[in-house]
This record gives sequence, C-alpha cells and structure tokens, in this order.
Amino acid sequence: MSNPIDFYFDFSSPYGYFGAVEIGKLAQKYGRQVNWHPILLGPIFKQIGTNSLVLIPVKGEYSRHDMGRTARFHDIFFKEPSNFPIGTQVAARAVLWAQERHPEQAVDFIRTLYSAYFTEDIDISAQANVLRIAADLGIDTAALEAALGTQELKDKLRAATEDAARKGVFGSPFVIVDGEPFWGFDRFTQLDVFLKDGKI
Repeated sequence: MSNPIDFYFDFSSPYGYFGAVEIGKLAQKYGRQVNWHPILLGPIFKQIGTNSLVLIPVKGEYSRHDMGRTARFHDIFFKEPSNFPIGTQVAARAVLWAQERHPEQAVDFIRTLYSAYFTEDIDISAQANVLRIAADLGIDTAALEAALGTQELKDKLRAATEDAARKGVFGSPFVIVDGEPFWGFDRFTQLDVFLKDGKI
C-alpha cells in the first residue's frame, strides 16, 4: 500500500484552494489517499518572521495578479473575495471536528468551504456561514456549534499547526509525500512526476 499524501492548507490561501481542487485527481491517478490537514498560517508566519503574500509590498500586487492568471491557466473558477485575507480559525476547527465525527463528509466540507469563499464571496470566517455550509452537507450543526468554542477543539487546531511547523510546513498548499516536501500549487507538476517515478 502506497503512503498517503499529506496536504496542508489554510482556508485563506487561494493557492491552497487551487491545490484542494486538484490534489484528489493526482491522488486518484496514482492510487494514493490524501490526508487533509487544516492549519493556521498566522502562527507559522509569526514564528518565521513573514506575512501573507498579499500584505507584503510589491509581492502583494503581483500575487493578486498571479492568482487570477493561475486560475485561468488551470481552468479553475475563482473570484477574489471582497474580504481577503480572513481569519480561518472557525473553518479549520469545524473541519477537524468533522474529520472525527463525519469523516465521510469531511472532504466535501473542505472543498465546499473553499468554493464558498473563493467563488461565491461567502465569508467563512463567520461561524454562521460555516454552520450553514455544514447543514447543507447534512452535518450535525447543533453538535458542531457546541464544539466550536470548546478549548479542546482550539487546542486541537493549535497542536495541528504546531505539528505542521515541526515538519517544515510554512505555506499553503504544502504537500509531503514519501518524505518529499512540495510548497505551492506551482509545484504540482513536479509532484505529479514524483508520484509517477518516485523521484525527480
């Protein structure tokens, strides 16, 4: 049995969204499973002394242009949200909870949250919007709402982010497979070759 693909992402990352659209296709192509890891880039950025691309002078203007260009090139529907970037704690905690309580719907939940934000301009930093999306997928929203504010779930997300940082994750998407790290959606062509040949 081949090792799974570990896919790390922050819901505020457009490139993470592009990666979430495509990673399942790559995994299926090579008979791999995907382990989806929601994380918060904010604490990691603070730890390494950087910031979101769009908030860095010069890089921000370029990255906004590149996001649209990348979406067009890969034929992925994308619309930059009016509120961008956002805090993604609620969405990430909701996914961690769903992965335990509704594992059969967790991947659809991730993709729907991403799509809501980057195609419909739905602010997924708002708990009400996250709960509505969960309800649309048949997830137990009463139980989810009760869990979202608990210290247990907050600690779980903190631990997931710290674990990612220890493994060298510093952006979104970030893929680790067979010990090989790939940062960014623009590395998915290399990832494809690695999954095919086991080396580059």
